[in-house]
Amino acid sequence: MRDSLFDTLVPLGIALGAAVLAVLAVHIVHKILVRVGRQSSLVTELAERAHRPTQWVLVLCAIYFAVRANAGGASWRHAFLHADQLVIIAAAAWLLAALLVVAEDAALSRVNTEVPDNRTARRVHTQVVMIRRVTVAIVAVLAIAVMLMTFPGARLLGTSVLASAGFLGIVGGLAAQSVLRNVFAGLQLAFSDAVRLGDVVIVEQEWGRVQEITLSYVVVHVWDDRRLILPTTYFTEKPFQNWTRTNSALLGAVTFDVDWSLPVPEMREELRRALESTDLWDGRVSVLQVIEATGNAMQLRALVSAVDAPRLWDLRCFVREHLVGWLRDTHPDALPRVRAEMTSAMPLHATLTGQTLTTDGDSRVFSHSVDGRARAEAFNGREP
Repeated sequence: MRDSLFDTLVPLGIALGAAVLAVLAVHIVHKILVRVGRQSSLVTELAERAHRPTQWVLVLCAIYFAVRANAGGASWRHAFLHADQLVIIAAAAWLLAALLVVAEDAALSRVNTEVPDNRTARRVHTQVVMIRRVTVAIVAVLAIAVMLMTFPGARLLGTSVLASAGFLGIVGGLAAQSVLRNVFAGLQLAFSDAVRLGDVVIVEQEWGRVQEITLSYVVVHVWDDRRLILPTTYFTEKPFQNWTRTNSALLGAVTFDVDWSLPVPEMREELRRALESTDLWDGRVSVLQVIEATGNAMQLRALVSAVDAPRLWDLRCFVREHLVGWLRDTHPDALPRVRAEMTSAMPLHATLTGQTLTTDGDSRVFSHSVDGRARAEAFNGREP
């Protein structure tokens, strides 16, 4: 009994000492990296993200090798080492994913999405985010596969699965068809540059900005703070409008119905003065044209430009409000009106005398003509 307890406590004590030494070593290296990283954001992020997973990996490895070298006759040695292997694999996957995230964040830090024309930056941002999701998923799948391969029974199971791979492949393909379509569609969106994070799009008759792109769905932040969730296959199979496909600058139109008497050149000058008074206008386009002149009014179109879609919307509202007020104050007669001309198809010579209407005999049913007297006598009940 004493030998059994000794054989258990000594290896565990050595393993605990090795774990403490590993923790101290990781702590010292972490402090050094933090101090060095004051001048480098990459080193700082590496020290922060990789600290915990590195600590777990080194501590578990120290315990593994200490128990393996000093607990040769213990009955619990094999089960303990196997469990430690599983945790080491998980911690190593965590560390690898953290290192990949650090590399991807370093790539993102090189692009600035806050500039007005950020099309290239948003494309890189979208691709890096999609690569991050894919790599983390791949690392997790590989870690689980390696953990399963440590079980002898799982190897036999893997052999039997490979023997029936054809049948399972068909079943799995049919079962996961929609999922795989969305995954491949997400990868296609990331690298085809059809839509990027931050793009202004119109989908399902809704105007919004692409907020998130995953392997299975896309989140569109609608202008009224709603979120529209669409499968990634929507953007590969259906048409949609991308207002920032090539650049963020846009043109917008404001239409007015006015009377024909309005002096168009004066309104054109007023549009120019209104645009020059606001910082919403980017100075590119200021056009006022008569696009229709039929019926009772002219239709004018004011074409303006802005650096992006939100500013363009506000600019269009500003122009509409300003010119409506200008029309009302300076040219009220030019506001839309309906004209009507009353004409008579035939002359009427009827006059009203009190409550009695007198007309020509030819206009009365019961006149003094032969037929008229006959109709009158018939309605009076007398014989003609």
